[in-house]
Amino acid sequence: MELNGQIAVITGVSKGIGRSVALQLLAAGCKVYGLGRNRPDMDHPEFNFLSCDVRRLEEVETCFAEIFKAEGNRVDILINNAGLGYFGYCEEMPIEQWDEMFQTNVNGMFYCTRMVLAGMKERQYGQIVNIASIAGLEGYQQVSGYCATKFAVRGFSDALYKEVREDGVRVTCVYPGSVKTDFFRNSENIKPHDYMLDPDDVAQAMVNFLRMPRNFHTVNLEIRPLQPKGPRKPQA
Repeated sequence: MELNGQIAVITGVSKGIGRSVALQLLAAGCKVYGLGRNRPDMDHPEFNFLSCDVRRLEEVETCFAEIFKAEGNRVDILINNAGLGYFGYCEEMPIEQWDEMFQTNVNGMFYCTRMVLAGMKERQYGQIVNIASIAGLEGYQQVSGYCATKFAVRGFSDALYKEVREDGVRVTCVYPGSVKTDFFRNSENIKPHDYMLDPDDVAQAMVNFLRMPRNFHTVNLEIRPLQPKGPRKPQA
């Protein structure tokens, strides 16, 4: 399917997967609106940055009002990428961190999705991509709060695709393993390294399914590094 001329909105566009997929969609001919708290290092005539904290409904509504005014209420692609994680034992996790994860990873996704659905259903076309994590497929110790948010993303996505598929809207949930981004800035024990997934490769996998024919629906995409700890040393 041709992506040239489509209108895409990406949250969490400042770094990592969000920035990578923005660049690849621009290369495919999309007009991209990037939402984030920090402007990315990106200069393209079809890229528009809108300062937005997706935790705040009023900011989301203001941004989408601006997009709809410019594009005639049209958004073809929404990528809910904004997210963060904190690590630690459950009983030691500050309430503020728990709330921030749910407000960003879950509420922000919901706020943005509900803004585009009516228009997508009316046009009988649209693509929504929610970035979960393998932490939305299985639990990990000392990651209980983050896992809870990504299980929520998984459940929301699974229910939503069944709700809107007959309206011509495709909903895809992506489950990346460890990606070499600044996601681990809040972890004392995990630092980015070259055996993690490259954000450009994750973005390419996403663009690939966005290009597929309209009747081809990628519901779930699980992506993991093949050798996350690096290749085994040959035995003596």
